[in-house]
Amino acid sequence: MKNFSPNRWRIALCVSFSYFILHTSYFSFASPVDGLSDAEVANALKLLRSSYVRSAELDEAKLNRAMLQGLTERLGGGAFIQPIVPPTAVENPFRSEILDEKIGYVRLGTLTKGRLAELDAALDNFKSKNIGSLILDLRATPASSDFELAAEFIKRFTPKGKMLFAVHRPGIKQEVMFTSDLTPAFEGVIVTLISRDTAGAPEVIAAVLRAQQNALTVGQRTMGQAAEYSEIPLRDSMVLRVAVAEVKLSKGDAPFPEGIMPDLPVNVSAQQQEDALQVGLEKGVAGLVYETERPHMNEASLVAGTNPEIDEEAAAQQRSAQSAPLYDTVLQRAVDLVTTIRIFGGKK
Repeated sequence: MKNFSPNRWRIALCVSFSYFILHTSYFSFASPVDGLSDAEVANALKLLRSSYVRSAELDEAKLNRAMLQGLTERLGGGAFIQPIVPPTAVENPFRSEILDEKIGYVRLGTLTKGRLAELDAALDNFKSKNIGSLILDLRATPASSDFELAAEFIKRFTPKGKMLFAVHRPGIKQEVMFTSDLTPAFEGVIVTLISRDTAGAPEVIAAVLRAQQNALTVGQRTMGQAAEYSEIPLRDSMVLRVAVAEVKLSKGDAPFPEGIMPDLPVNVSAQQQEDALQVGLEKGVAGLVYETERPHMNEASLVAGTNPEIDEEAAAQQRSAQSAPLYDTVLQRAVDLVTTIRIFGGKK
């Protein structure tokens, strides 16, 4: 990211910290089990089997089930059991627009090779209009392990020759490395939008842009599934997914398995986010961020003996009684953040 000075970083971090304190609570506490020694763990299990009032329920089969449950919970995105999900041919659409004539907005949707052309066209449009800020929305990008394709999207924003990330597989000494071989199509301020459903390739995009271009992230902690998976069938309708390779960034950091903690956390319900994304796709996102300007008194209304402010207030109350207005809170926070950076960074 060009000209992202230390002062702008401090401003962004202050804004992020303020929202962190006021709007979220992302504290985690270690399990008491983690504080026990191996001997204490073995002794605790022995006491459970001998002292529990229904000790017969702690047979080998139940202990194995408990161990599998505990492992999948502890490994998070590393291993999990889920129903077999048939592939879908329906793609989440791409969308781009310009907000307030200053901020470019891009919703990538499903990552496909054809989508790269749409992204290039949008970035060319932003460049022709001197747009220096970009909000990259990854919330509607489905999970995938196509990291080669993810690298192609990242190249549009990173300097040529930069090492982007590597895919590390245990037991194989040589990692698969991805390096940018393109001149970036956009070099301004970048903010990415992520959610609790963001997983796999979109996680890698957000993580690399943050590491390479100081792109700030807004939303919720991601799933922590920036990995390649092997699927082991358990029965007709269930499968065990196990991570067999993980993505590592240029400095060795990895978004797997903890996920990406947003710089600016914003908690919204899954339904609210789904509604906002759907409306944004159909009608554009500007209406989910900016309130419609209220009409004011003017000479014509004075002559006519009317008051448009009162009329608008009555109409607003009627609309409110029918349904509350829908806003995209995550996008709103991102716009606020970009605006703050632009103002304090001396940008118009």
